[in-house]
Amino acid sequence: MPKPSRSVHLGSSPAHERLMIANLTTSLFDNGYIKTTFTKAKRLQPIAEKMVTLSKRGDLHARRKALSFIKNKTVVHYMFTTIASQLANRNGGYTRIIKLNNRKGDNAPMAIIELTVDRDEFARAKKI
Repeated sequence: MPKPSRSVHLGSSPAHERLMIANLTTSLFDNGYIKTTFTKAKRLQPIAEKMVTLSKRGDLHARRKALSFIKNKTVVHYMFTTIASQLANRNGGYTRIIKLNNRKGDNAPMAIIELTVDRDEFARAKKI
């Protein structure tokens, strides 16, 4: 009997999956939310939580660890200044996944993954 895998695989090489997750993480912190497939959202959530925890630590080592994963310096700066101060009193649960209808073309289950603090601001601005 085959062993179950540890996590969901996104159907590509490990290097491509790492880059895809890094790009999704950058987009999440840049926009506050992203619309993606449910599988990618589930894969992204623990990594985004770790990035918020790093930004809450706020020291130089944490900033360098975040920069090793997220290549955009302005997004990392925004994480360490704005997002860390907004989520300072929260102990976890920085992101949430909201299921949507399936995609029309290939019937893939879609979801919105978002930072919980920014939901009201972005919902008013972009009217999801």
